[in-house]
Amino acid sequence: MIEWLAEPWSHLFMQRAFAVAAMSAVVCVVVGAFVVLRGMAFIGDAVAHAVFPGVAIGFVLHINLTLSGAVAGAATALAIVLISQTRRLKEDTVIGVFWAAAFGLGIVIVSTRQSYTGDLASFLFGQILALGDGDVLMVAVVGAALVLATFGLRRQLIAVSLDRETARASGLPVLALDIALYVMVTAAIVVSLQAVGNILVLALLVTPSAAARFLTDRLGAMVGVGALIALFGAIAGLYLSFYYNLAAGGLIVLVITGLFLLAWLFAPRHGLLTRRRARAVPGD
Repeated sequence: MIEWLAEPWSHLFMQRAFAVAAMSAVVCVVVGAFVVLRGMAFIGDAVAHAVFPGVAIGFVLHINLTLSGAVAGAATALAIVLISQTRRLKEDTVIGVFWAAAFGLGIVIVSTRQSYTGDLASFLFGQILALGDGDVLMVAVVGAALVLATFGLRRQLIAVSLDRETARASGLPVLALDIALYVMVTAAIVVSLQAVGNILVLALLVTPSAAARFLTDRLGAMVGVGALIALFGAIAGLYLSFYYNLAAGGLIVLVITGLFLLAWLFAPRHGLLTRRRARAVPGD
């Protein structure tokens, strides 16, 4: 058993994969907790799709795919925030508009090329087993900055998430906080693309925090529990990928989704089966 557990760690590419997966998982949970609290999971999907045309442009122009994707995602997030300020449209409507537009633009740009390359495919589906030391360092630096920024703004972000009008009346810069959250979501998505890819990144951002939401009512505990869920999913997914030669990003997402379903069913207070058993007890 010990040999089975230790074998993947003897390979440098797996050590890098474990490091990036762990850091990406923690960063996504820290930022994703506010995404779940605010009920704006759709923004994660929108930004992930907004990154796609940026990646396609970078691919066509032969520039850094991560940088071009980050610029496109941040620009789209800023547009969503600004247009959402109007009372004529709800935030999810504006997100839907840009989600479709960004994905359509990406498809058009990609269609100008005769074939796909490994770089673009790996960006879409993840390349966690092919990372270099520079990738690990980039995720570590950006991830640390995101965690620190989220910690520093946590009280203001909670206030805006719970009641925007009260937060605005108390003098909080709601628009600036919206922009900050959207930019942090974009950055978290970009640093996680190498782990699970553009298509699956929403799961890493939302699912661990959503699972933790069944297990606790406090934000701090939700972040901690969500981080543990994400870490377990990342490590377990990589072990399965190593021994069964399957896609690492997809397995990470499937493991985390399985934990989400277990929390939904068996959470001590809010689990579906737990509540049904409680109602079945006479006199309860």
